[in-house]
Amino acid sequence: MAAKPARSAKASPSTALLKAQTGTPLGGRAMRAALSRAKTAVRSDETLDAADRELVVDALLTALGGAYCHLPQKRAGYANDPVQALQLLRLQAAEMSDAEFHLVLTGLVVDLRDAHTLYAGPAGRGEAVARLPFLVEQYGSIDAPAFLVSKVAPSTLIQDPRFKPGVLLETWNGMRFERAVALHADRETGGRPDARLARALESLTFRSLRYGPPPDEMWVDIGFRERAGQPVREIRIPWHVVRPGRAKSGVAPGAHAALRLAVSPAAEHVRRAKKLMFSGAQWEAEDQRQAARDAGWLETRFPDALSARRVATGTALGEIGYLRIWTFDVEDHDAFVNEVAQLVEQLPDAGLIIDVRGNPGGLIWAAERLLQLFTPDPVSPTRFSLVATPLTRAMARSAFNRMELEPWISSLESAIATGEAYSQALPITDPAWCNDVGQRYGGPVVCVADANTYSSGDLFCAGFVDNEIGALVCVGQATGAGGANVWTSQDLTDALEGTEFEIPPLPKGVSFTMAFRRAVRCGDAAGVPIEDLGVAGIPYAMTRRDVLEGNADLIAYCAELLTGAPRTALRVALRTDEVSITTKGLDELEIYVDGRPAQAARPIADGTVTLPRPASGTTLEIACREGGRVVQRRRLPLA
Repeated sequence: MAAKPARSAKASPSTALLKAQTGTPLGGRAMRAALSRAKTAVRSDETLDAADRELVVDALLTALGGAYCHLPQKRAGYANDPVQALQLLRLQAAEMSDAEFHLVLTGLVVDLRDAHTLYAGPAGRGEAVARLPFLVEQYGSIDAPAFLVSKVAPSTLIQDPRFKPGVLLETWNGMRFERAVALHADRETGGRPDARLARALESLTFRSLRYGPPPDEMWVDIGFRERAGQPVREIRIPWHVVRPGRAKSGVAPGAHAALRLAVSPAAEHVRRAKKLMFSGAQWEAEDQRQAARDAGWLETRFPDALSARRVATGTALGEIGYLRIWTFDVEDHDAFVNEVAQLVEQLPDAGLIIDVRGNPGGLIWAAERLLQLFTPDPVSPTRFSLVATPLTRAMARSAFNRMELEPWISSLESAIATGEAYSQALPITDPAWCNDVGQRYGGPVVCVADANTYSSGDLFCAGFVDNEIGALVCVGQATGAGGANVWTSQDLTDALEGTEFEIPPLPKGVSFTMAFRRAVRCGDAAGVPIEDLGVAGIPYAMTRRDVLEGNADLIAYCAELLTGAPRTALRVALRTDEVSITTKGLDELEIYVDGRPAQAARPIADGTVTLPRPASGTTLEIACREGGRVVQRRRLPLA
C-alpha cells in the first residue's frame, strides 16, 4: 500500500484532514466513477448467491419475528407485517438480481420507521459518508419554513463565491426545495412526520453509506438567493465521500457496554462527518486538548462529546451556563459523568441550558447517570422490556446470557400463562448508579432538544422530564422517538448460540442492527413507550438569528424561562478541619455521614456556616430545605 502524501505546511486544516481521511478529494469524473461502482456493486465478493440470500432472510425472520421489541407496535401503527413481507421475499429472492434483492430488503426495513433497526448489505461502505460541502438548516414556522445554508466547508467543489452562509435555498434539482425535502422524507426512518422531515433535511447533504445506498445523482443543481427579493442563482455541486473515523475521545464501548447502547449508528457516522467538515480544527486538535482555545469555551477531556461556556443574557439574570452534549458515544461513563460535573461547577449558578439537539445517542449509562447532577431528588431511570416470545425465553435461559438477561427471566416465563406481550419493564442503568454522585449544579436548568435528538438522547430527555428536573424546550413536535436498546446482528448471533434459534454466520459484509429492549418512561408517564412518540416539550421555532448567530434567540428564550424559576444556592468547601457551607434562599440545614444524620436539622439564613469536619466516615452529605422541601444537596468524599 502506498504511503499517504506528507501534509503540506501551507494546507488548511480542512484540506489536510480531508487528505488524511480520504486521500485526494474526489470530484468530476473520478467522483462519478466511484459512486457508479458503489451503486452497481458488481464485484463478485459483494454479490450474494441464492443460498446467501436465503440465509440473510432467514436470519432477519428469526430476529424480527422473535426478538424485535417493537414488532407489535409497528404492526399496529403502520398496518404492515415485516415478518410476512420477509416470508414472501424468501420465495422470490432467488429470481431477483442482486441489486433488486438489497433494494427490496432495505426498503422493508426502512418501512419500520426505526433508526435503530437497519440493514447493511455487502456493498456498504463502512463508516463512509457521502456529503455535499455545506449544511442546510430550517427556520420559521412549520407552515412557512425557510431553508438556508448555515455553514460552508472550504472546497474546490463550490465554484460560485456568492454561495456562502446565509443564502436562501429555493430549488433542488429543479424542484422547490420544500418539496424535495418532503419527497426525501418518505425514504427516512422516524415514527412521526416531523422526525422524518428533520432527518430528510440532514440527509439531503450528508448520507451514511453503511446503511443506505449512495445518492442517485452524481451531482446536485441548487437554486439559491443571496437574500429575499433577489434573482435566483444556480450552482452545480458534485457529491464527495469522506471517512471521518472516530475522534480520540469518542471510542467504541467494550463488549459488555456494547449491549447497553441506544444509538442511531447512521446518525453517529453523519455527526462525525459534520464535525470533520465544519470544525476540522477542533477535530484535529483533540489529541492535544486544544479545542478549549476557542474564546469562551471551557477545556474538556471529551471535546468530541461536550462543549461548555458562559453566556451573557443582557438581562438582570446576568451570565448563565450553556452545556452542549453532542453525543453519548463514550467508553468510560464514570469519567464522562465526572467531566460534566466539573464543567457545570465552573458555570454560573444563575441558570443552565443543556442542549442535546442532534444528539444521536450512545451509551445508556452515560446519558441516564448525568441526570443526578442537576437535581437534589433521587433519579429513576428509564425501564426496558423484552417482547415475550419463545426466542427471548430461550435466550434468557441460556447460561451465556445470564448476566445480561437474568432479571427478565421470571416475567418472560410468566407471560406464557398471562398472555402478556412484554416482559416486566426493568432498568438497564442500576438506580444506585443514577444516584451515586449526587447534585453538582444547584441553579435552575432547562433542556433543549429537537426531532434529531435520538435514542440515548431521547432517554436523557425522558428522564429530565419524568424526574421533574426542569423545562424541556423542543424544536419540532418532540424528540426523535428512538425508544430502545439496540443490538447488532453479531450480538444476537452470540446470544442465541446453543439455543434452538441459533443464527448461522451471515455472508461476508452483511449485518444489521435491531431494537432489542423496548424503553418505557417512569414518573407520571410510567409505562408510556418512547418509540414513535418521543418526549414532547415547550414548542420552539428556530429563527434566522438562531441559525446564523449561534442560537441567539433560542438562548434568550431559555433565559426567560430560567428568569422565572425559583432560585437558591449552596456552596460547600471541605477543608482539613472544617466544613464551610454558604447558602442563599434556604431555611434549614441537614448533615449526614455515610447516610446517617450527623446532627439535628438546624435553621439557617443567607450566609456562611462553618462546622467541624467529621472525624470519621467516608461520605459527607449536605441537604438544605426551602419551605420544607429539599432543594439543594451535595455529596463529598471524606476519605
